[in-house]
Amino acid sequence: MIRAIYPGSFDPVTFGHMDIIQRSAKLVDELIVGVLNNRAKSPSFTIDERVEMLREVTSAIPNVEITAFQGLSVDFARDCKANVMVRGLRAVTDFDYELQLAQTNKIMCPQVDTMFLTTSLEYAYLSSTTVREVAAYGGDITRFVPSVVVEKVKTKMQKLEKENAI
Repeated sequence: MIRAIYPGSFDPVTFGHMDIIQRSAKLVDELIVGVLNNRAKSPSFTIDERVEMLREVTSAIPNVEITAFQGLSVDFARDCKANVMVRGLRAVTDFDYELQLAQTNKIMCPQVDTMFLTTSLEYAYLSSTTVREVAAYGGDITRFVPSVVVEKVKTKMQKLEKENAI
């Protein structure tokens, strides 16, 4: 059985993330999407909100599980008894960083291999940061995120705007 993890912040989940989730879920028996609770970052959405969004948008994919984690992705892989860590690549600039990370992870946890999937060309430009920035200025994000996420992002941006206005 091939069990894989796909770790990330998913703040918020985009069509690029969904592309990697759907394609990797076809290649493995079980895919665990790990939502990173990174104390060094200040995400727009709480860990619970990000987990819930991912559960909603992946509910039709039977071999996908969503769970939160903190710490190193390689430790998360070991805890999940995963054989594979999935990483998405948007551009050549991602590869250098991801290769170093994969090599470090292999030294730390030899039983876990890293599988790189290049994001489909239509999403190669897309990032959660871009989505948040477009949304913050009232732009249309319907081509970037699933419909259930659109409303959550709009609501979150309005809330953050009100908090910053005070």
